[in-house]
Amino acid sequence: MIVILDVTDAATYALLPPCADPGFDHRSCDYWEDADRGSKAIRLDWIDPTQAAPSSPSQRPVSANPFLADRERPPDANPFATGREALDDNPFAPRPAARATVPDAAPRKLRLLLRGRAVAGSYAKVLLEDDVPAAYCQFGPLTAYPRAQRTRDLYPRLPDAPLPAVITCISTTGAARGAGLGLRLVAAVCTDLAERGFAAVETYPMIGARPDETSAADPEFWASAGFVVAAPDDRYPVMRRELA
Repeated sequence: MIVILDVTDAATYALLPPCADPGFDHRSCDYWEDADRGSKAIRLDWIDPTQAAPSSPSQRPVSANPFLADRERPPDANPFATGREALDDNPFAPRPAARATVPDAAPRKLRLLLRGRAVAGSYAKVLLEDDVPAAYCQFGPLTAYPRAQRTRDLYPRLPDAPLPAVITCISTTGAARGAGLGLRLVAAVCTDLAERGFAAVETYPMIGARPDETSAADPEFWASAGFVVAAPDDRYPVMRRELA
């Protein structure tokens, strides 16, 4: 049985499958998020970070001057306040809808994947085959991936508006290769992106790379997924699919 899940919390993040090359790891990859220093390599401090002991809240020093005590006390609530502070103190004002937040102690990659959830939705999906993680896909708006934007800037003939979504990573485990699971996951991602309002999606494969070395597959894979060459290049072509 095939199940495709959005990565939206710690439980679904824990389902990220291993890379076929053990030198890489989805959980510590920020290659596309950091255009200058991003890396695909496994980094153990990302995967199992040391939890820092919570620091106690700082206290204001007590003044030695008794005549300054009144100045150092926080001011009383202002009944004439306007804006955000007035709403906080007004029991009759409607409360804003609570937004899901990512704990500061969450893994760094999970925080990257969830940073735009409130606006653009999740940035990753996992495919399970018989409850076993078999494929992973990372995607999202172009603005979320500076390296993708930098790559795209090399091709001025690409349409500027509307900006496309991008797929930065498609990966299957070694045991799941050849079963069409990557194509199935890409199809689900494209359907999701169309429902979110994106008019097109692009990806930036690398020609000549080993299958386990690249995070963006090869042009032949994307052609079989309905993408066409939008900007030809001997090394880094741009593949694009219009979303109905």
